[in-house]
Amino acid sequence: MHYDVIVIGGGPGGYTAANKAAANGLHTALFEKNKVGGTCLNRGCIPMKSLIESARILSNSRNGEMYGIHSENVSFDYEAVNRRRDEVVTTLRSGVERSLKANKVDVIYGQAKLKKDRSVLCEDNVYTADHIIIATGSIPAIPPIQGVELAIDSDRILETDYHVPHSMIIIGGGVIGTEIASALAAFDCQITILEMADHLLPTMDKDIGQRLTSYFRKRQITSVCSASVTSIRKTEDGLTVSYKDKNGTEQSVSGEEVLIATGRKANLEGLFEDDTDLEVFRGIVSDEEGRTKLPGIYVIGDARSGNIQLAHVAEAQGENIVDLILGKEATNDMNVIPSGVYTDPEIATVGCREMDLKQENIDYKVRKYLTGANGKCLIENSESGFVKVLTVDDVIVGGQIIAPHATELIGELAIAVEKKMTLKQFAEVVHPHPTISEMLWNVVKQ
Repeated sequence: MHYDVIVIGGGPGGYTAANKAAANGLHTALFEKNKVGGTCLNRGCIPMKSLIESARILSNSRNGEMYGIHSENVSFDYEAVNRRRDEVVTTLRSGVERSLKANKVDVIYGQAKLKKDRSVLCEDNVYTADHIIIATGSIPAIPPIQGVELAIDSDRILETDYHVPHSMIIIGGGVIGTEIASALAAFDCQITILEMADHLLPTMDKDIGQRLTSYFRKRQITSVCSASVTSIRKTEDGLTVSYKDKNGTEQSVSGEEVLIATGRKANLEGLFEDDTDLEVFRGIVSDEEGRTKLPGIYVIGDARSGNIQLAHVAEAQGENIVDLILGKEATNDMNVIPSGVYTDPEIATVGCREMDLKQENIDYKVRKYLTGANGKCLIENSESGFVKVLTVDDVIVGGQIIAPHATELIGELAIAVEKKMTLKQFAEVVHPHPTISEMLWNVVKQ
């Protein structure tokens, strides 16, 4: 069978590319070895955010007295939490399947293998195409720690039969580790995070990580930074993790479970039937537009070397690759990418970080506005977060938010960074009161 476009991988990048290609009249096939939706929909973003929402409602129910609400004997049914999460996932996955069907994309389930002659083998059938888009996503990266086989990964947390332990040690204080910590702590799990860097969320500025650490401390979540893990072993206390602290001193902590949350890596397992000429270095190497060294073969999303591992990045790249195939100008500008962390409170960032500007010796200015000065944040009991805006010559080049609904607000700053808005231009837009969004207005008017 010959197609105009073959897409390997049915995650956000893959199904977006397949839908757009088919909608533009290209005969398109999508190969998926499991379920459409990929990591984001089935084992990542969507189920995790559903779990976090249940945790948020539970926490608010238990702390209603500050709002004048009295509730007794608040409890939870974690099996019901899992069912609700699975219902959300199933509903969204069904929507993706309907969109592919409506666009007449041929969805072929099974392990697709790319052959050296640029054909695709699946279940003993061979398929060819003028253009092949690789969108196989990522899988958990497991570090070479002695005894690591005793630990679980983030995929296990989101399985239907999972039950929250009494205690957990999380190795890795990045996005995955902090989101899971924030959620499971609400379900009475004692959490200890071990992070190798000197602050949580090491890809963000230090003040964000420090503020999150302060929030976590209030919720009895222990964070140990500058911790180099050396081993995991079974003991009478369950599992014990040994690590060296910032002074090089051997320390240990015990818990019922250990979770590995040290990031993800490109999923290329089973993709190649035999040797190919594709260059691979922590993913498939391509140019900025996604072209590999082989004509007609492209890569998007987490499978791409050096890529930002975010679902919306994969989606945007998927659209742009189809534009490239169609000979059109790219739909999406990939220079400004917002990102969010769904802890409690939420964190979001876009554009330049202070650490980047300092390293490049760029003269910049920082403006901060604290949540304690915002009426809506006080109403929602968030008094110690902030909005931070970075400017160069009064042009907004970056922003970070730690506050309620930060992931919703960051899109506004993303537009400002993308359009190179000055402080004056941003301040000209009146924001409603009382809202959390008016913090953005206030910070630029300072």
